[in-house]
Amino acid sequence: MSDKKLRWGILGSARVCERLLPAIVEAPNSQLVAIASRRAGAAKATLEKYAPQGFAAVDVQCYDNLLALIEDPNVEAIYCPMANDEHAVWAIKAINAGKHVLIEKPMALTVADVEAIEAAAVNNNVKVMEGFMYRFHPQHARVQEIVASGLIGDVLSARASYSFLMRPARMYRIVSGVQSGGGAMWDIGPYAIHTLRWCLGLSNDAQSWQPAEPVSVTAHAKFNDAGADVVNSGVLDFGADSEGRARFGHFDISFERSRKSEYEIIGTKGWVKCHAAWVFQNDVPVISWGLEDGKYAEERFAPSNHFNLEIEHFSDCVLNNKPPHLTFEDAKANCLAMELTLQSALTGRMIEF
Repeated sequence: MSDKKLRWGILGSARVCERLLPAIVEAPNSQLVAIASRRAGAAKATLEKYAPQGFAAVDVQCYDNLLALIEDPNVEAIYCPMANDEHAVWAIKAINAGKHVLIEKPMALTVADVEAIEAAAVNNNVKVMEGFMYRFHPQHARVQEIVASGLIGDVLSARASYSFLMRPARMYRIVSGVQSGGGAMWDIGPYAIHTLRWCLGLSNDAQSWQPAEPVSVTAHAKFNDAGADVVNSGVLDFGADSEGRARFGHFDISFERSRKSEYEIIGTKGWVKCHAAWVFQNDVPVISWGLEDGKYAEERFAPSNHFNLEIEHFSDCVLNNKPPHLTFEDAKANCLAMELTLQSALTGRMIEF
């Protein structure tokens, strides 16, 4: 086993640093060496606020200039939690400087921008991944195992519900319209769409799993005066299966409701449900399943920090030249689904892919 650690820099002082900064510090194959912000003193303040107790923050370089961090030769990988509409431009700057980049979801606001990031990554021979931390929690592997066992039969439907109540500290998420990356679809919608594509791709053959892609979408949303969707709900049609049975994915996202991050998969013999996809490190995750004959079970998991696992995974990919679990193809497909879902909500029409 190598004791080499990937040297990380954080590009920005966004709220998500509360979870990602400690994850980089605590991951056994990672080392935090720099953090930057455009606001004077913000990088240092973020480090002091979120660094785990006992961490030698003095060893981390704090910059008041984003380019200074990108140009720092000691930084090998960059975590990019910038505003949604800034992901592409800053990720490409970092990639062109030879840095590996973990980009907070969504990777970008258009498929064209994701393609530009991909081209830069290929040209510079670096690893890039979209930051969906939830996918690294063991509970989802167990859901996949249950479906692959044939317990609930053929997957025909799934629903995903993600929400949290908007509070003053988070108002920045809805001060600009969807064209600029504001609103629920670009904030929590990536989780809902990604979850449904994953769920509808599950089958009794775990080895050949691929995410499913929708053929059309119908969505309805409530928009505020800035043009940001604060509530968005709809149906993704994943087309008929080999036996002609309809397959639908239902999503519901909101900034007006209490915190929720659950999904449920319904098959021909039963169902399986993840009660919380967003979990804190000391939470005890629960999944449950039920069958046609009335059998019901709940399974609980040991606490696990999916942010730490995400950082460990990406660091391992860089250090050992492995492909990231989440691919550019996945990022492009998810972005397209979100773009067309917003188009449906804005026009009031069903949109075909």
